[in-house]
Amino acid sequence: MPVYVWEGKNAAGKKVSGELEAKSVQAVFNALKAQRIIPNAKKIREKGKGLDMEINIPGMGPKVKPKDVVIFTRQFATMIDAGLPLVQALDILSKQAENKAFRDVLKGVKETVETGGTLADGLAKFPKVFDDLFVNMITAGENGGILDVILERLAVQMEKTMKLKREVKTAMIYPAVVVSAAVIVTAVLLIFVIPTFAELFSDFGAALPLPTQMVINLSNFVVANWFYIFGSMFGLLGLFFRFLSTDRGKEALHPVFLKLPVFGDIIKKVAVARFTRTLGTMISSGVPILDALHICAKTSGNKVVERDVQRARVAISEGKTMIEPLSESAVFPPMVVSMIGVGESTGALDAMLQKIADFYEDEVDNAVSGMKQLIEPMMILFLGVVIGGLVVSMYLPIFKMGSVVG
Repeated sequence: MPVYVWEGKNAAGKKVSGELEAKSVQAVFNALKAQRIIPNAKKIREKGKGLDMEINIPGMGPKVKPKDVVIFTRQFATMIDAGLPLVQALDILSKQAENKAFRDVLKGVKETVETGGTLADGLAKFPKVFDDLFVNMITAGENGGILDVILERLAVQMEKTMKLKREVKTAMIYPAVVVSAAVIVTAVLLIFVIPTFAELFSDFGAALPLPTQMVINLSNFVVANWFYIFGSMFGLLGLFFRFLSTDRGKEALHPVFLKLPVFGDIIKKVAVARFTRTLGTMISSGVPILDALHICAKTSGNKVVERDVQRARVAISEGKTMIEPLSESAVFPPMVVSMIGVGESTGALDAMLQKIADFYEDEVDNAVSGMKQLIEPMMILFLGVVIGGLVVSMYLPIFKMGSVVG
């Protein structure tokens, strides 16, 4: 049967779209109305024909975003809680997914379940979309018969993780944008503005003040070598990020990042919040603690944290507590270690970890806000000194000439 692409509105009036396998346009129309979707008759068309023909370019297709997975998880939890069979729920969600790549992933998961596999088996086939944390928690949910509860916890976990990532991006992007603006303005002055002044001053026939001469020499150097200067800058940045993407680079640079002023403190707080939130969610969902710690280490995003968590895992496997290895860590503060110890001794480790995560997520918010307040005057001062210095140095000969005339 042909596949039709459709658009319409759901019961809440929100625009939705998807694909549906049917015999005719009328069959699509009837099937959508049965799902309480009001279809747009003009937007129902057979897939792969006319303007709807798909052109797949390797590496250029749509990617599955974390937001897509969060929305799917929440909707899936609601459907399972309402009593819908797994296959039917996956079928509906795959047809309603707006992202084509994610639509294909969900179809693949549905096919695995249809052929007798578990939901976790289907999800594990797409590790780039569903990580070890997601798959292991689904396994625990299927084994414990609480799949809807686990899906709800996963959605909360992913939303918290996305929020933390946004905070980190804000912390990194803000100063980068200001510094980039300063570099661009300085480059424009050196390449276009100062040569005009230099041409004007060449007619004076007198020695220029030292600051003015230094700025003109710098301008001449930048104009003559701008291609090499900017090429080297971008080349070094590219090499840096390439090195950072390797295991060797992470081993070398992650400890350095933790020692950076301001940023290092934020990185530590993010690491603690992510670790405690993930571990608490997994333990409360029934994932064995050794498996949970292994996944937390892999998803920590920092080699120092990964090493420390793996040490804690080894300690637990030997019948010890995780307090001792974590207390030797440069990331986990004594307060966090003490609270984890209390949680272990009272049997309420998952609840204690969630409280720590809540506290440190608030700490990340406060740290980012404080960093903005600290960086703003520093950047203004930097721009004032650099750009103001260039401008003043260009006006020095004019001031000097004015004093002579006077």
